[in-house]
Amino acid sequence: MRNTVNDAAAAFGRVLLSVIFLLSGFQKLAGFGGTVGYMGSMGLPLPEIAAIVAILVECLGGILLVVGYQIRLIGLVLALWCIATGLVAHTQFADQNQMIHFLKNVAMAGGFLQLFAFGAGAWSLDARWSSGQVGRL
Repeated sequence: MRNTVNDAAAAFGRVLLSVIFLLSGFQKLAGFGGTVGYMGSMGLPLPEIAAIVAILVECLGGILLVVGYQIRLIGLVLALWCIATGLVAHTQFADQNQMIHFLKNVAMAGGFLQLFAFGAGAWSLDARWSSGQVGRL
């Protein structure tokens, strides 16, 4: 017997985790020149490529979180992404704001590792496809 409360919580949790990535990714896309300039100012090599990678990871990752597709893989990728971006962009720990942003990234990585470990839940494309309710692409 399925637990509808747990299924709803898993789906809502994925949506909540997606919000920051969708907003950030689409803002980076809309202000691509500024994104490239910011990444260059952080000393990242090939800031244009870094901006494209960030947009792809954040936009596609956010969308896939919402629909619940390939969640174990997405969870792992986004956990690594959160740790990497925290280490690149939020390591001035003397600044309390930077410390909070770093810890936010660490906490999100923990949530994504939960998705990696336990999957998307029943209200997801992963669950529908594994049960045969939707044809595979």
